[in-house]
Amino acid sequence: MSKVKAFQVDQKVVYPSQGVGVIKSIIQKKFKDAKIPYYVIYIEVTDMTIMVPVDKAFGLGIRPTVSRDEANKALELISEDYDPIPSDWKMRYQMNLDLLKKGSIRDIASIVRSLYHRSKVKELPILERKLYDSALKLLVDEASISLKKSKEDIEGMVFSRLEPEEE
Repeated sequence: MSKVKAFQVDQKVVYPSQGVGVIKSIIQKKFKDAKIPYYVIYIEVTDMTIMVPVDKAFGLGIRPTVSRDEANKALELISEDYDPIPSDWKMRYQMNLDLLKKGSIRDIASIVRSLYHRSKVKELPILERKLYDSALKLLVDEASISLKKSKEDIEGMVFSRLEPEEE
């Protein structure tokens, strides 16, 4: 498998459904008769260090953090109109879980938007609430890095776009 994009030590990356992490090192581990290179990624939000084989990173959806422009587009998406989501929570949950696993910042923003508005209609089931909380945290973490703003500032921006002031 070809490496689409090689990451560097100290580079910030997004591991879908895990969070934003930093490549701490690239090490070689012996497996059978071969030496396999691994990324050692530290995910601050969960205080977890994970090792991912370099040739599997792309397949797992690990990607660099988005540009400032892409982060702004994701935040703008939150205030846009959207198609209603299924009322069957299991179908909705699976649909949003699939989006979360894909891991693009726009997908994550659309999960936040739809579940936030759904929670205003009816309280979310526990699994969906956890999914919403995870998506919100991922969005805030990545946008704060891309826009070089505090997590509190980004969270304020998210909620001001979810709840635009009435005129």
